Amino acid sequence: MAAESSAAKLPCAVRVLFERDGVLARPGARDREDAEEDFLVCGSLRIVQKDADISVEFTPLEDSTDILCAAEDSSSVMEWVRRGGGGRRPAERDPVRAADEGAPRRGFSAGLTQLAAVTVRRDRWRDAPALLFALKSATSLPPLLLQQGGAEELLDCLRRVATLSQCALDASRLLIGPADKLLGDSFENLPGDQDDRNHFEPKFREDPGASAADRASKVSDGFFDAFRGGERPRRHPPEEVAHVLAEPVPALEINQQEEPGFEVVTRVGLGSRPQVQRGAPVSAPVWSAHQDRDGRLLRVAGLKESIFRGGLCHAVRKEAWKFLLGYFPWGSTLEQRKSLQRSKTDDYFRMKLQWKSVSEEQEKRNWRLREYRSLIEKDVERTDRSNPFYRGADNPGLVLLHDVLMTYCMYDFDLGYVQGMSDLLSPLVFVLESEADAFWCFVSFMEQLHRNFEEQMLGMKAQLIQLGSLLRLLDPSFLNYLESQDSGYLYFCFRWLLIRFKREFAFHDVLRLWEVMWTGLPCRNFHLLLCCAILDSEKSKIMEEKFGFSEILKHVNQLSMKLDVEEILQMAESIWLQIKKSQGCPRSALDILARDSCHRASAGPRPDRDGRSAGATDSGCPGPLAFTSQPGALLF
Repeated sequence: MAAESSAAKLPCAVRVLFERDGVLARPGARDREDAEEDFLVCGSLRIVQKDADISVEFTPLEDSTDILCAAEDSSSVMEWVRRGGGGRRPAERDPVRAADEGAPRRGFSAGLTQLAAVTVRRDRWRDAPALLFALKSATSLPPLLLQQGGAEELLDCLRRVATLSQCALDASRLLIGPADKLLGDSFENLPGDQDDRNHFEPKFREDPGASAADRASKVSDGFFDAFRGGERPRRHPPEEVAHVLAEPVPALEINQQEEPGFEVVTRVGLGSRPQVQRGAPVSAPVWSAHQDRDGRLLRVAGLKESIFRGGLCHAVRKEAWKFLLGYFPWGSTLEQRKSLQRSKTDDYFRMKLQWKSVSEEQEKRNWRLREYRSLIEKDVERTDRSNPFYRGADNPGLVLLHDVLMTYCMYDFDLGYVQGMSDLLSPLVFVLESEADAFWCFVSFMEQLHRNFEEQMLGMKAQLIQLGSLLRLLDPSFLNYLESQDSGYLYFCFRWLLIRFKREFAFHDVLRLWEVMWTGLPCRNFHLLLCCAILDSEKSKIMEEKFGFSEILKHVNQLSMKLDVEEILQMAESIWLQIKKSQGCPRSALDILARDSCHRASAGPRPDRDGRSAGATDSGCPGPLAFTSQPGALLF
């Protein structure tokens, strides 16, 4: 039975998120796999949202009104007799004895907040997926057999409303946690000032030059409330936010030594930082000198080194960015590139036609397309409007932004549009001045950052962990100070990582910064060293003036448009050389930065439709992580 048809029979406040008929419950075996066939009860399994509450419900076919419900304190199971009938009061029962008394032949319901874990295995009796939900009270609901399949669909549904993380001791057991309040929303939706909008608008969008002091304090309070539900105690228990980083992240390795889950770290003497010099931008004559008469680029390694050292002059960017982003192969000839460009342009306009040809009647029945269009229209109207290229009403640059983003929704409908993407596209449209070229370069850029924008935001989590690891190595006293001020999770760096410093530097400085990062030099995850360089330049002020949680967030936000890109690049490279030449550097740091230690990245690239790697990335594999028993402390 389809979920939609069931929803129509329920009150308007009830929404069926998942439903599967023909599910067998085994009331005689809570967590045993040897339950006898005689005790199977057939019914339907649903995940239901009732207003703000979400629950997992099993309803037997023979008696859909009798139901067992997990109590609010998760310490017992309540038996409801003829719920909705004669107004009988619930009686508290022992959940272990319930099976022997025959009550489990009725249904059961457990609120999402009362579930601790779900185990998924293949049942050896019926060769079907078997589910076992464990409650936080250390008891379990009856095992369920999904005769018609649907285990993956159920888990996907749970992932949309909760956080699922794999148990370290049992790969088939998934721990159920609350949905991430901070990382689940884009930075655009974080609580903030409300000057002229009816919804929350983040402080991150504010003009850094406009009376930031008062409004930033409001943002910090709202930012804090995103974790603490509006109440700010003097000390903030780390478990309130620790689950965000405690969840296992694919490719995030746990180093096990003497004690599982911990890495023994000794103080590393890094020595002094070498002095480095930046160079001049690669000019048009220098770029042309690296091409043969067929247009094939020569001495690519040296060319990339020159771009890393000084960037590109603006006249070269329009062509060079297509190579740096992987749109053009480095070894291609001019004719090959022209042929590729024609083919890609045709592909782009075919995809664009898909959404352009949707009628109003069709769009009325496609809520997701309407949602994407609404978000894009709102964001485009406020993206880089101070830049002359996008200034003024009816600006053609805004039309390009809108059309490319709408077409990207057709290209990657699973991801669609997420706030922040317009910031990434804007410089590409500005430089390339071609709708199709900007689209395909944006596709390549998004392959690097795709996991930053996915619902689980695994890329963001992994990078915040990596950044903490590097800070622990470079300046443990500074990280200890941040932890003492409830800022050790480094969420104030969230925007930096999400949109690659787009709002931290002046527009033309962002162009220089991005092309330097796209070279992949001098190491993987160079953007994390850029974060370290910014924090290193501000740590004295933060510590000397004893900034607290709100002041740190406010200060970091006020750095926007005040940073010197050349100084930060210089310092970041110096930090890399310092780490590179140090003796006894922890493996965690080397795993994060070493270019040849791992080919998969924390924030990209994801496999393509055929399962192949979609391309290189500038974000690397997470290093080992362990949480200490001390509140808020991390060992790397």
